[in-house]
Amino acid sequence: MDEIVVIEGFHMPSEPWWKYAKPIIKVVPPGPNARKVIEEHRRYIATTTHDPEHLPLVIKRGDGVWWEDVDGNVYLDFSSGVSVLNVGIGNPRLIEALEKQIREVGHAAGTDFFNEIQVNLAKKLTRIAPGDFEKKVFYSNSGTESIEAAIKIAKYGTERKLFIGFIGGFHGRTLGSLSLTASKPIHHKRTFPTSPGFYHAPYPNPYRNPWHIDGYENPDELVNRVIEYIEEYMLNCYVPADEVAAIVFEPIQGEGGYVVPPKNFFKELRKLANRYGMLLIDDEVQMGLGRTGKMFAIEHFNTEPEIICLAKALGGGYMPIGATIYKKELDFKEAGVHSNTFGGHCLACAVALITIEIIENELLDNVKKLEPIFKERLEEMYNKYRIIGDVRGMGLAWGIEFVKDRKTKEYAIKERNKILLESLKRGLVALGCGRSSIRLIPALCITEELVKLGLDILEDAIKVVSS
Repeated sequence: MDEIVVIEGFHMPSEPWWKYAKPIIKVVPPGPNARKVIEEHRRYIATTTHDPEHLPLVIKRGDGVWWEDVDGNVYLDFSSGVSVLNVGIGNPRLIEALEKQIREVGHAAGTDFFNEIQVNLAKKLTRIAPGDFEKKVFYSNSGTESIEAAIKIAKYGTERKLFIGFIGGFHGRTLGSLSLTASKPIHHKRTFPTSPGFYHAPYPNPYRNPWHIDGYENPDELVNRVIEYIEEYMLNCYVPADEVAAIVFEPIQGEGGYVVPPKNFFKELRKLANRYGMLLIDDEVQMGLGRTGKMFAIEHFNTEPEIICLAKALGGGYMPIGATIYKKELDFKEAGVHSNTFGGHCLACAVALITIEIIENELLDNVKKLEPIFKERLEEMYNKYRIIGDVRGMGLAWGIEFVKDRKTKEYAIKERNKILLESLKRGLVALGCGRSSIRLIPALCITEELVKLGLDILEDAIKVVSS
């Protein structure tokens, strides 16, 4: 599979794409139609996170785990819309739920009036969320909004003002959530001042940490250093412990590089939080709803946070929705402290109910079945290609970090970007994360055969760039 195969004169047939065994490249991307759209996009649409040089994908339509671009190329998707499309692209059951709900009511001013579908979703969310205590739900429209709500809930419920986050964490780009985000300097560029009262500790990254500890060989030592840093150097030096409302974390850091901490980290963090009366806020926006093989990633670590933030996968790729699930006793005591216009939109709730049902009842076992395939193949690639510095992950959430030299761990940013482009040219869609990592996050409904095919394509790209 070292060469790019271009198929001339191909026309997408009408039957479902999942019947296809491999990607189809008619013209090396970006084709002429794609170039035109990209040019007009750059003229009329705000600069955000697009990378037309290394990810020039212009999507026309999708189905299951396949994308078709505007030039007729068909790609296998290992990006799942940044973990939004956990139940696949265009899941027919979500379409059915949308069609049914849209005939009844779409917008029902759900923060002023009452409706049953909001209540039904809240019941389901509070049931599946970890924590042996009563819970409530605040609805919003995105991950960053769910974090903003969590910040207000924590402040209001504890009457404390300060927060501790982690270096490498990503929680959003609005000014409150941005104050917690610490994964890339570009996020903060020209935005000072952000909200005061947010502090950061090193995350227990087994591969890269300030103490140069091999966290795979010595996980307990790494965890102890992080807890010691928070307690001895932050709380005892410049952060008043009795004013810290919450510690905010991602159970697996997403934008920071798909970093998996040692297994006992959150148990120790829970103990520390309990000593000082702090809450734990768990950002599950990227890892939640089945991505790791459990409904919530924090379940792998046997820890119960008081507040959990969701978004992305909850809307199934059809509706934007965010949800902040929190301990009931933290609730606002009077109306008007926090609200919004579109939170709990009926269409979003209808889709979310079916999304949860599909993941919980049909897809978790598939994630667990496919996890060892990723683990084994990525370890094989690590042993074959010196450009790979680290592989880590669980379930269907995997990261590969590329380096120029394994000893110095110098980031191989250009090489990572070239691998993304070479993968796309061969029919595989993937996304970068961290400074020089690639995340592999296909839809949870992907088959074993297509996982193996995608990893073959990825390895071809790595081979070409590393040689």
